[in-house]
This record gives sequence, C-alpha cells and structure tokens, in this order.
Amino acid sequence: MLLILLVSFASSLLATLAVIASAHRHAHFSADHDLSGPQKMHREAVPRIGGVGIFSGLLSGGIVAGYLLPTQRHEILLFMACALPAFLSGLWEDFTKAISPRRRMVALALSGTLGAVLLDGVILRTGFLPLDHLLLANGLAWTGIIGAIFGVTGVSNSVNIIDGLNGLASMCVALMAGALAWIAFQVQDQLVLTLALATLGATLGFFVWNYPRGKVFLGDGGAYMLGFVVAELGILVSARHPQVSMLAPLLIVVYPFFETLFSMYRRRLLQGRSMTQPDGIHLHTLIYRRLRRHVGGNVRKANSSTSPFLWLLAAVGIVPAAIWWSNSPVLSLVLLVFVLGYLTLYWRIVRFNSPRWMKARRRARPR
Repeated sequence: MLLILLVSFASSLLATLAVIASAHRHAHFSADHDLSGPQKMHREAVPRIGGVGIFSGLLSGGIVAGYLLPTQRHEILLFMACALPAFLSGLWEDFTKAISPRRRMVALALSGTLGAVLLDGVILRTGFLPLDHLLLANGLAWTGIIGAIFGVTGVSNSVNIIDGLNGLASMCVALMAGALAWIAFQVQDQLVLTLALATLGATLGFFVWNYPRGKVFLGDGGAYMLGFVVAELGILVSARHPQVSMLAPLLIVVYPFFETLFSMYRRRLLQGRSMTQPDGIHLHTLIYRRLRRHVGGNVRKANSSTSPFLWLLAAVGIVPAAIWWSNSPVLSLVLLVFVLGYLTLYWRIVRFNSPRWMKARRRARPR
C-alpha cells in the first residue's frame, strides 16, 4: 500500500513540475490572467491546470494498485472511467474559459450516474432510521441513486468553490483522503483504501508546488476530479459496509459542502442574486481580507496565512469522522457543533467582530 502512495506522489510531483516549467509555452491559454474577479487573491498569471498533475498521480497509483491487486483491477478501471467526465469538463473550462456552469454540472452529474451504475455507488441509507424504513417500505430505493448523483455533484462543486487560496483545497482533500483510507483500512475495503491512498499521494504531490507560493492552481479540472473522488469513495465505503455511518463521509466533506449550501442560501434568499454567480464573501475570502489588513497588505503572505485556519476548520469534521465512523449519535452532535461554529464565525467576521486570532498587530508596510 505504501508503494501506491509513493508512486502517486512522485508522479503528481513530477507532472506538476512539468506543467510549471513549460508554463511559458502554454500560459496564453492555461494561465489565469483574470486578476480582477471577486474571488481572485493573486497578482500574477499562474497556470490553472494542476489537475493534469493530479490525474497523472491518480492514474499511476491506479496502475500500481491494479498490478498489486489483480482482483480489484476491473473496479479501479471503472472508477477512473467514472471520473473522466468531471475531470475533462473542468479541464476544458480551464483551457477555453467558455464552458457554462450548467454544462459543467451536467458533466458532474454524469460522473455521479456512472458511479451509481457501474460501481453501485448509491446512498442506501441516511442514518435516520424512520426515514430509511419509509423509503424502503414505499419502494423508493431509487432515491439512493438520485442522492448519490446530488452528493457527487455538490461535493465536486464545493471543492471548486474553496479552491481560492494557496493550499486550501488541496490540503483539505488530502485530509479527507487520509480519513477515508483509515476508515477503509478499519473495514478492510481494499478498493477504497487503494484509491484513497492514490488520491492522498497525488494531492500531496501537487501541494508541494501549490503551497505556500502558489506556483500552480488546481483549476476546475483538478477541483472537480478531487471532489468526485472523495464523494464517490465516501459513498462506496458506506454503501459496501453497513457498519459505517452515512454521517462519516458527510462529515469528512462537511466544510466545503456546507460552504456551498450556505453560499446558495446567502446569494438567493439574502441577496436576491443567482446561486451560481461568483462573489467575494465566502468564509475563506473574508478571513483572507481580515488577515491581509494585518500583514501590511502583503497579498502572498495573507494568502498562505489564511489556509491553515481553514484546514483546522475542516479537521473539526474530518477527525471525529475518522475516529467515530460507526457512531451516528456522536457524529450527529459533531455535525451540529460544526454548523453552529461555522455560522458563528461567519457572522462575527461579517459584523467586524473578528476573533482575537484575526486581530494581530498590524505590521508596517515595507518601503
């Protein structure tokens, strides 16, 4: 298993380095030249096709896993095929900047559908017994497929939403993959374990170049693919092992997923705008702006300083899920604590009543 992790890491590391080293040749169509958008937190054009390195790492790890575990080879190949619509649609957007959000959502839904059909990646239960019995008693088990498609689409999009700071999305996904690998190890699921380790290695190989200096970005291709992977692996481990609470994979992705749901609510109901219209008041954006005021306006330093706080926020859901993955009552309590903590932090920042750790002494601007 360690070999899968190392091969994925090395392949992603080298492939991402190749993207960075050749940036002068493809920057005119692969770099992010728009520096004025509401979610932009960098001041120079950077390649946004880091997903190429991630995919290289996943593919290499999958090949090694297929060689070491021949009985899993067919399912590994099917998993990679399911991920392709999500990855290719995002990568095409990274190159052309011309794919509408609706078409990208269709591609994500297609990946979720393929996962449900080819891998039996369906949500068989919610963890709330009365609701589960009601659905099964009325022959509504097909809702598990709809739920899986919604989950994959939502999580994939949510990882893309938090991909705005150096190292934020990639380290969060690395933590998610590590938690999924641990749960899969506990229930002896070789498929989920090997794919989670390949994802962990590929993500860390990219992270080396993405944090703290931001030499390359995930882009839509990388974010969508990583979102699909963690969502699908979470669905698979809970569907294949009834002892795994459905709340465990939900808590593993709760930070980006809740960020997405809250953003949709905020845009549509509070601001009367389209739910898909980008804005600059996500939680990570607000924290970045507050920290930037206290580092003399240094964009790069504020960017890299913000991510660790949000890694800790993501860990509030991830760590308990990895520890109490079979205990639904405890996980329900953790979910409630996370939601209340997130909302409290958000509204305090919005109302300029930021926590003490965001009120460090302002440093003088360098001359």
